[in-house]
Amino acid sequence: MPPEEEQRIEVHLDRLLAERGLTLSELAARVDITVANLSVLKNGRAKAIRFSTLSAICRELDCQPGDLLTHRGP
Repeated sequence: MPPEEEQRIEVHLDRLLAERGLTLSELAARVDITVANLSVLKNGRAKAIRFSTLSAICRELDCQPGDLLTHRGP
């Protein structure tokens, strides 16, 4: 992705954590990822996410990938 291209993927981790009454630290421990890496995802700065990580997050938050990530067009 060219550096000038705006990130079009929105991450809704804050909303999902609030709805489920979880903290970022609690989720990080449950999915075995560092709080720092989860924070990068939460703040929309991640350049990629492993399917295994996405699956673990969805399992713990009882959600689908589309609940966590959306594409903002065009």
